[in-house]
Amino acid sequence: MSQTEAELNERFASGTEPLDPNVLAELQSIMRLHDISAEDLFYKWESYCIKLDLDAATMSLDTVRGLKRDIQDHLEKSTRQQQVQIKTEKRVGATPRAAAARGDVFGMLDGLVPNTPGSGLGTGRLSKVGSARRNPYDTPSMSRVKGDLVGSSPDYKTPSRMEEQLNAMQVPSSFNDRPTPGEVIEVLNDHLQPPKPPICPYPESRIKLTAASDQKKLAYKPMAMKLSEASEILDDRIDEFIQLTLEHHNLDLSAFGSAAQQSTTPVIAVGRIASDSPEGKLNAASLVLETSRRTGGGQRVALDMAKVRGYSFFPGQIVALRGINSSGHAFVVDEILELPLLPNAASTPDALSSHRTRLRGDPDAMDSDDAASDPPPLNVLFAAGPYTADDNLDFEPLHALCSQAADTLVDVVVLIGPFIDAEHPLIATGDFDLPIPESEQDAATMNTVFRHLFAPALHRLTTANPSVSILLVPSVRDVIDKHVSWPQDAPARRELGLPKAARFVSNPMTVSLNEAVLGLSSQDILWELRHEELVVAPPRDPVTLSRLCRYLLEQRHYFPLFPATDRSRLPRTGTAEAVPPGAMLDVSYLKLGEMVNVRPDVMVVPSFLPPFAKVIESVLVINPGTLSKRRGAGTYARMTLYPPSLERGGSGGLLSHRLFDRARVEITRI
Repeated sequence: MSQTEAELNERFASGTEPLDPNVLAELQSIMRLHDISAEDLFYKWESYCIKLDLDAATMSLDTVRGLKRDIQDHLEKSTRQQQVQIKTEKRVGATPRAAAARGDVFGMLDGLVPNTPGSGLGTGRLSKVGSARRNPYDTPSMSRVKGDLVGSSPDYKTPSRMEEQLNAMQVPSSFNDRPTPGEVIEVLNDHLQPPKPPICPYPESRIKLTAASDQKKLAYKPMAMKLSEASEILDDRIDEFIQLTLEHHNLDLSAFGSAAQQSTTPVIAVGRIASDSPEGKLNAASLVLETSRRTGGGQRVALDMAKVRGYSFFPGQIVALRGINSSGHAFVVDEILELPLLPNAASTPDALSSHRTRLRGDPDAMDSDDAASDPPPLNVLFAAGPYTADDNLDFEPLHALCSQAADTLVDVVVLIGPFIDAEHPLIATGDFDLPIPESEQDAATMNTVFRHLFAPALHRLTTANPSVSILLVPSVRDVIDKHVSWPQDAPARRELGLPKAARFVSNPMTVSLNEAVLGLSSQDILWELRHEELVVAPPRDPVTLSRLCRYLLEQRHYFPLFPATDRSRLPRTGTAEAVPPGAMLDVSYLKLGEMVNVRPDVMVVPSFLPPFAKVIESVLVINPGTLSKRRGAGTYARMTLYPPSLERGGSGGLLSHRLFDRARVEITRI
């Protein structure tokens, strides 16, 4: 078997069975035709499966040929778009001036010259007198020329790097030229009608924010992890699931045992899924179960899954297995026991009634007819970073999002980091200017960058909509946060210039918006789970995205993967090294990443995977995507939450929130 065939079998084969020769030949044909590696082909196959909602573990000749057609169609479409762009390219975004005066007859420098600030731009409009006297290379942005179109900061435009663009012979497209802005690409609960925005802002905020996570515990010292503490945390998590399994299945403690101990009696073993090899992806041959020190002396034992028809595992997953280890070398699994979920969130009728009253905005001004009708729904926007493209620091997508929030008078805007991204090429090199006096530039920090480039958009939003609430969730990629490990403390807001309506929270964070329990985390756990999981068909949940979200709920944790994916296998960045920082887990404090008491009503987990909104185990899971891609515009999510009903019965005087029934979610292109 050649090296290419071995690599294809390692990545595409299901379990221990090799690929069908016809499928293998077709995969090799795709690699030769498009000159791509097996790794790149594997990523294209995953994207194809996610797009068509296929099971990536089941590969047939028909699906491979479908992948081949999809790659060819995408290549032809890209080629046509490039041809059209070359033919229709014309000068945009510059004030009219004589070509001879600048010596650029054919407009070859369009889009390659710096967009520098100038006088007369404070209101976003271009002064004709000022433009005539300005240097020919001081070209205004598109948003200013077209009459205050949203999408770019009127305070400052970062100079583009003309020399690098000329060398690359590639002119980045303007944000204002993005295709299909505002297009809704997915709707959840489309039977709920989108409401009309209010005529004017509400006199006061319509939400009550309550923190469910203890943020004080997250103020620990990073990079001070002790191995003894880390091992205790990992052991305690296994022991906790032993007790949960015992209570959920009404078992006796004598039914549990060590999977690593040789015995002729079947036992139930609870442990952590791991691989016997420190390198490579988890597979059926390398599958082992790691026990805790209390139940199995911390030993690892190989798992024999031949009797189990279908399953899906990932490193770090806590599982309960029924089986026997009669040989002393392997634990033969007969059954995978179901793990209990956290209870659904619920509230008392009085609490729900007070939240309904708060949604009316101004209860003193309503008449009897208003009191009998349902209050207006709550409007929430979710967006995740990066918030600007790789070739500039204009933060145009952020300004466009804040303009949308101001125009529709939303109640809450949830912004998830990174805000000032350490992976941004200009941030990584420091090759950019700030709109501050030269005397202050030597003392400038990344907090100064945030204050002058990011915070102004939030100030304009709060000025247009004073009743809005803004939540910011940091990321380990944020250069403004000194807390570099996950779980992550909120950065100090003292030097960030934030408006009063904006507040930083920890990462992860569980917070209540009125009655709705909202779980937030900026770690891209879904992408890492997708590339680390082992799936042997047919798994219990054949839909990939649903299965990934279910892992989080079953494990009761926002990052159950352990160890995290190696940095070299993560998506490449635009920096010179091209290697991202990775998850940067602080194992001693992983317990702070657990879900608190109940399942969240809404769980927001941004990811590089395609954006979506799904209901999993009564939890509304939202991936808003990224607001800005490396060279293009991204997506965000809008949730319209209708008021809770008080007519349903509950248990113990509590009413289940059932938010998944009354929330309309739209995934929208910025």
